[in-house]
Amino acid sequence: MVDSTRRRIVQGSLAAAGASALGLPLRTALAQSGEIVIGAAPPITGVFAFAGAAFQSAFLDWTEWKNAQGGIAGRKIRYVAEDSGYKTDQAVAIFKKIMANEKPPVFYGDSTGWAKAIAAEVTQLGSVLTSGPSFSSDLADPQKVPYYFMAGPTYSGMIEILLEYVRREAKGAAKPSVALVYSDTEFGRDPIAAAKSTAAKLGIPVALEVVTKPGGVDVSAEVIKLRRAKPDYVIFHGYVLAPIPEFLKQMREAGMKTVGMGTIWSMDKSTIDKMGAVGDGFVGVMPYRYVFDSQKTPAMELIREVGSKKGGTAWQTLFYTHAWLVGSIFAEVISRTLGGYKELNGPNLKAALESIDKWDTGGIFGVPVSLKSHSIPVGRVYRATPSKGTIEPASDWITIG
Repeated sequence: MVDSTRRRIVQGSLAAAGASALGLPLRTALAQSGEIVIGAAPPITGVFAFAGAAFQSAFLDWTEWKNAQGGIAGRKIRYVAEDSGYKTDQAVAIFKKIMANEKPPVFYGDSTGWAKAIAAEVTQLGSVLTSGPSFSSDLADPQKVPYYFMAGPTYSGMIEILLEYVRREAKGAAKPSVALVYSDTEFGRDPIAAAKSTAAKLGIPVALEVVTKPGGVDVSAEVIKLRRAKPDYVIFHGYVLAPIPEFLKQMREAGMKTVGMGTIWSMDKSTIDKMGAVGDGFVGVMPYRYVFDSQKTPAMELIREVGSKKGGTAWQTLFYTHAWLVGSIFAEVISRTLGGYKELNGPNLKAALESIDKWDTGGIFGVPVSLKSHSIPVGRVYRATPSKGTIEPASDWITIG
């Protein structure tokens, strides 16, 4: 299956190159001249190095693999990146440096802070399409932030998917209630207003809101509040791991039957495994399949094969899948732009991005997707059993919006 996918990609690249060769000299120049640079400032060191190192590995692996298939429209790809250390000023400086020296048509940053810090400059430049690991709701705005896209739903969209799952799971006339537990950070606060609005529309009571500092903190007082509120579900957002396991532990000790729920960055297998037995039954939204999903698909098999050869592991993280997908979107956007014999600039790349509709990702998503809104409003809820090392689907693929 992987081989047939590769053959289709190679044939598509050769066909695009052949078509451009039949065009006008300008068209030929646009389609075939020079290499294509992808710029990046991943956080290879710093607090999010566990994610940044996987981003870096995936981009390097994807670039090597894609070049072996003929590149993009017959043009080779060169990946140029420097470590941001997850520091916004450093990431901005790297962006400026690479843009000045390499003039890439696409660039991958490291955070919400970076994306917002360079948004005005990117709009003014009008020469580059950007992406990153942020799913901030503010960034999925084709008018205000025209040259940024995210490879998944917004944080608001993720919680909407969880709430839709809660609605579908409801038994009888009584509506299940939820509590929202989030960190006192921009990341944590991002989807809360939208979550409350969506819950109201779905008729799901919000029993309690709890705000904490990020990381390892004493949550005993917060658990007492949750025990009194008696929510059926607790949605955690704005964390990667801590203090989620401590919440789950104390809730279980208090005899609560409440189901814990999380969003994307809490759903990597390595994170789930660290929860241990207290994480059994934890559910969360994931935009992508896991590489160990029981249903095999061409793209996920390819990711597993390439990643295993390079990294020597039996499975790849969601961070690796995310970066591989971003690379694939970059390639699709550039290919569509060159296929229309257009210059690789911001407006043309944006138009190509927004033309992506009913796109088959090879099974990274379980349904064809659209990037018209600069996000991909699709996800699936998974249930984790860390004590057994399993993460299994708990829902079908849910499309919102």
